Amino acid sequence: MKLHEYQAKEIFACYGIPVPRGSVAATAGEARQAAADLGGQAVVKAQVHAGGRGKAGGIKVVRSPEEAEQTAREFLGQNLVTHQTDARGVPVNSVLVEELADIRRELYVALTIDRGFRGPVLLVSAAGGMDIEEVAATNPQDIHTEPIEPVLGLMPYQTRRLAARLNLEPAQARPAIQVLNALYRIFTENDCSLVEINPLIITGDDRVVALDAKLDLEDDSLFRHADLGELRDRSQEDALEAEAADQDIAYVNLEGSVGCLVNGAGLAMATLDVTNAAGAAPANFLDVGGGADEEKVASAVSIILSDPKVNRVLVNIFGGILRCDIAARGIVLAFERQGATLPLIVRMLGTNVVEGKEILQASSLNVTFADTLTEAAAAIRQAGG
Repeated sequence: MKLHEYQAKEIFACYGIPVPRGSVAATAGEARQAAADLGGQAVVKAQVHAGGRGKAGGIKVVRSPEEAEQTAREFLGQNLVTHQTDARGVPVNSVLVEELADIRRELYVALTIDRGFRGPVLLVSAAGGMDIEEVAATNPQDIHTEPIEPVLGLMPYQTRRLAARLNLEPAQARPAIQVLNALYRIFTENDCSLVEINPLIITGDDRVVALDAKLDLEDDSLFRHADLGELRDRSQEDALEAEAADQDIAYVNLEGSVGCLVNGAGLAMATLDVTNAAGAAPANFLDVGGGADEEKVASAVSIILSDPKVNRVLVNIFGGILRCDIAARGIVLAFERQGATLPLIVRMLGTNVVEGKEILQASSLNVTFADTLTEAAAAIRQAGG
């Protein structure tokens, strides 16, 4: 789950990380008042769950409360399109109005999970304020990392070493190290998958300030953080993904046209490969899970059928805990509720497979059965679209 910048900065402030003065505004009038409270000059920042706001025109410096009001009016109620969004962009429902900063240097700092190390890693770079992906591609030597042993935690020598690699002066190193330690506390105490500051600035009077803030929470840990779960902004999420999450269905919306219903994450990945091998593209990743009942299967299929990109559906079920007859009844239920007539390709094996196929054959669905993945790929091609 992602948080907005202003939400992340509120958490930063609770951990002692300096952030600019500012306030969030949901209307143009509130933005005007916020700018006036800051002396008139400010920066207005669109609050969306996407990076690249600056390049996309979602961050503007204003020189008066009236200009802040006008800028907020231009942002609010519109969709912001960045390199991290699709062509539709994401809606701007609020803006953050902050004081201008006296920037001497811009640094990059982040904590994330290193899958190779199987633990958290702290990253810093003197090339702050830029897309870190661009820095990694063109100047990887400018990114410095410190893997952190979870049992030991972030050690003092590691923060000192990173401060040295950033060429910080003594007056700057001490507060920077305090920020690094606070970030690690935020990361571990709130079960984060990413905490990022880009840029972390050094001001003219040697203060260290988080000018931006990005904080992603691990979804599977939210049961431990009811207060943070309340910060969820559904308007920033894909509608189908949000609906699936509410029903505990593992679903990711993709760009293709073949809807995929599968039980098991590994089988789902193989199904995506089969779809691509057939010269088509999957419209989604969907793992309905092993313990699904008819209603959950029907809900999963309904989500697939609600996607306007989908012009055919591939079912790849290996019956075990989820029996084939249960899956079949759920599929038929969803198609009937939606009034759908899309071609349906079904590869079904395992427990009660005969009963499952009989249920589908007895329905009015346009169904084609496949016994192998090769046959499934051929059926996808034949269904066309």
